[in-house]
Amino acid sequence: MPITREFGTCWEVSGSGPALVLVHGLGLNRQTWRWVRPSLEREFRVLTYDFPGHGQTPPRSAEQGLFLEDLIAQLEEVVEAAGFGTFLLAGFSLGGHVAQAFTLANPARINALAVLHSACGRTLQERSAIEQRMLAAIAGGPGPLVPTALQRWFTPAFGAAHPEVLEEVGGWVSATDPRSFSAAYGILCEADDRLTPRLGGIGCPALVVTGDEDHGNSPAMARRMADAIPGAECAILPGLRHMALAEDPGAVLDVLQPFLEAHSGRDTRPKRASATESK
Repeated sequence: MPITREFGTCWEVSGSGPALVLVHGLGLNRQTWRWVRPSLEREFRVLTYDFPGHGQTPPRSAEQGLFLEDLIAQLEEVVEAAGFGTFLLAGFSLGGHVAQAFTLANPARINALAVLHSACGRTLQERSAIEQRMLAAIAGGPGPLVPTALQRWFTPAFGAAHPEVLEEVGGWVSATDPRSFSAAYGILCEADDRLTPRLGGIGCPALVVTGDEDHGNSPAMARRMADAIPGAECAILPGLRHMALAEDPGAVLDVLQPFLEAHSGRDTRPKRASATESK
């Protein structure tokens, strides 16, 4: 897969078929999708990229800062450079908020939207917890937050059986530019508050997914989000936490791929059983 650096952003495209853009989360990078990408690129032309200061994309300057609007503009630049007109869009965690915001700003361009493990309508207690983590990120950078993050993101059984995966994911977080990490944490803290009241404006087909043990992006939040988006589907993955993409990519694909295929314009294959909830 050729890697392109344009507008300072590192991005890559692989596969063939309808265009699909995948947006990663806070402290991660485009490799977040590597466990599901091989399956997706057999059906889609898949684009992934790195946020500023994440992965191989350099950080923005201190004077520029980093805001949700900057992440929307970055996505716009990348899809334009890739020649994507209309496309399918999926975002994970912070990437889910970027995907929501982009869809609201560019409704005619998105054929379908999938939001994975993103917050919606946090309670005061939930908001306080993430704000405390943001303050810790500002004070100490990403490294000190890694051990507790991995506990929230993976089940204990998976962590014991696959320490190499936790080491890889933790390494991504630790390697994130500290200023970009804390700025992105600030975006994550406020994005659901900004976007939740606007979700009714999303008019394309939508799928909301989380794990039943992802307490920071809970099943209640996922159902709340799906209820707010007209006609949205909701899937709760049993026994999984935040990083279901890495822990059980098959479970994610079982709900994500049929949804994307159904709205790709070439829905020709029999559908697999889906765990989506009807509304």
